[in-house]
Amino acid sequence: MTELKRTPIYPEYEKWGGKTVDFGGWDLPVQFSGIKEEHHATREKAGLFDVSHMGEIVVKGPDSESFLQKMITNNITKLNINQAQYTAMCYPDGGTVDDFLVYKRAEHDYLLVVNAANTEKDYEWLLEHQFGDVIISNESDQYAQLALQGPKAQSILQTITEDDLSDIKFFRFKNDVKIQGVEHGALVSRTGYTGEDGFEIYINETSGRDLWQAIMQAGESEGLQPIGLGARDTLRFEANLALYGQELSSDITPIEAGIGFAVKTKIDDDFIGKDVLKQQKEEGPNRKLVGIEMLDKGIPRHGYDILKEDQVIGFVTSGTQSPTLGKNVGLALIDVDYANEEELLTVQVRKRQLSAKVVPTPFYKRG
Repeated sequence: MTELKRTPIYPEYEKWGGKTVDFGGWDLPVQFSGIKEEHHATREKAGLFDVSHMGEIVVKGPDSESFLQKMITNNITKLNINQAQYTAMCYPDGGTVDDFLVYKRAEHDYLLVVNAANTEKDYEWLLEHQFGDVIISNESDQYAQLALQGPKAQSILQTITEDDLSDIKFFRFKNDVKIQGVEHGALVSRTGYTGEDGFEIYINETSGRDLWQAIMQAGESEGLQPIGLGARDTLRFEANLALYGQELSSDITPIEAGIGFAVKTKIDDDFIGKDVLKQQKEEGPNRKLVGIEMLDKGIPRHGYDILKEDQVIGFVTSGTQSPTLGKNVGLALIDVDYANEEELLTVQVRKRQLSAKVVPTPFYKRG
């Protein structure tokens, strides 16, 4: 057995009661106080997430913009310095290599923050298609990354930095933000994966624990809680934010998964998979990701078949009992003919066939 990888924050888990699991080869906390409690804490106050397992790949050089324009589905020429962009990277058949954020730190200097399990695959894919004057480096080991999310996120973080966080608008970031008691400066962005306001904070891995401790101490009086993978999943799920390996995969295109806003097929530049994705945008895909709500008692889990009159028409990508709604809901990739609101469907839950209906997404939207 290979030893599980650990983030720089790992020694803090025990102090806060973290229960860890093997998550794609990483020893990460699934929960601290409990998934529902952590979920509600993030929605109502604030939560701190250790996401240092995420991958960081740097693309630099005079040809970095034209290289990335070929590799990703969004239009990187629209990206300004200190701005972030959500995008996907695809195979020639339109299937998804990964979805990730791109940060433009300077002219010809981009930071790609990729899904942990895909880091090596993404890095190899970029190297395989490298051209021009471009340097590609996997710098994942050099970073610790924390996410501070929730309505009190800004007020908590503001108490330990003199940088004005209100200057950081959605999908913007500041570099070299100084945080009290922490040696290295941090890149602080306003993106998030919960449906709440908040920040992603990137720092040298040697300052990771100091950063965690500083934020937890600053948020103690505000009800800040550490949050594990369990609540991270229910929070992103309610906000209809895609998870690679479930809503997106090598067999699922960004158009099918409902992230067509990050696919710019009208630009002149060609990117890998553009022909297929352009056709899906213009003609509509054969499959579509929809929300479903259970009418019978049962939870739709990832991989369960969706049926219409005993014919399999798709499958559940994610599902849970929504802590915010108190309902059993799911996301499902189904035949587009049945992707109509209020359409009645059947979910194969083990040996039982349970009734469900198509409902709008996201399940939760911040007021």
